[in-house]
Amino acid sequence: MTQAQGMCYDGAEVGKHENVSMIRKLKDFEDTDKVNRKREERRRWGVGRKGRAQQGLVGYKYEPGCVQVSSDHSLDTMSLLALLLMIGAAAAVPREDGRIIGGQECEPHSRPFMASLNYGYHFCGGVLINNQWVLSVAHCWYNPYAMQIMLGEHDVRVFEGTEQLMKTKNIIWHPSYDYQTLDFDIMLIKLYHPVEVTEAVAPIPLPTACPMAGLPCSVSGWGYTAVNGEMNLPVRLQCLDVPILDHQDCENAYPGMISPRMVCAGYTDGGRDACNGDSGSPLVCAGEVQGLVSWGQGCALPNYPGVYVKLCEFLSWIEDTMAANP
Repeated sequence: MTQAQGMCYDGAEVGKHENVSMIRKLKDFEDTDKVNRKREERRRWGVGRKGRAQQGLVGYKYEPGCVQVSSDHSLDTMSLLALLLMIGAAAAVPREDGRIIGGQECEPHSRPFMASLNYGYHFCGGVLINNQWVLSVAHCWYNPYAMQIMLGEHDVRVFEGTEQLMKTKNIIWHPSYDYQTLDFDIMLIKLYHPVEVTEAVAPIPLPTACPMAGLPCSVSGWGYTAVNGEMNLPVRLQCLDVPILDHQDCENAYPGMISPRMVCAGYTDGGRDACNGDSGSPLVCAGEVQGLVSWGQGCALPNYPGVYVKLCEFLSWIEDTMAANP
């Protein structure tokens, strides 16, 4: 199948929830059908900051409702279910070339801080920052009663004995989150109880300073490895080394769309990038988590590097939020 650009721009389920104390009330999302129509338009055209049309601008979340298809037409329910079954079958077969685009399989359990946001399948990444809190991006929000967090995972097909499946107690996204621009695209997830710290499950420190251009980093995830029209869902955690890019290079790639809370990492020549399903996955530099996969123009396209949440700009919010929710 060919890759439909603009897939899964903002795939988070929205609507009313009886426990509004868990998240900021979504007054802009009360008409779910209207929101879904807007979301479909944004997936198709990728309207960015200040309404600028940027075809293919996507938040890198994976969900069944945002499947790569070759047609612009919506799928009916039965067709979508059939397609999802095909994808599930494909995911059950390991692919030797499966990886984050341009990356490779991680050394098993070399990323003990890596989290998978899951509601029956992986749909976004996250990062364990202490024994009871996970960071991810706000556009990955899902009903906290349905979402679970998988830690200690490497091969999603195999029970390795290292996994810890955790229920979520609280999900809090940044009060200034803007789903249109993906500014302030960050949320905290409190686990129902603390994890057991092991070799396969352990938190990673938050940044002590903001990253400088040229700093070597690594991103990991189970997201799509689709390239040149071929779709692949890896079963093993994938890794990719990427450098922090100069802020001006980031601005040049996305004029008027980069806020002070965003940072670009990757390669301007394309071919290496995070992709759909990697949203929320950690960008790790010198043993600290410096960013979260947030959005980009397509995946691995020349002159369009990946855009990440710049975590050094959120340290006070993270600390204050955790302290306010003991």
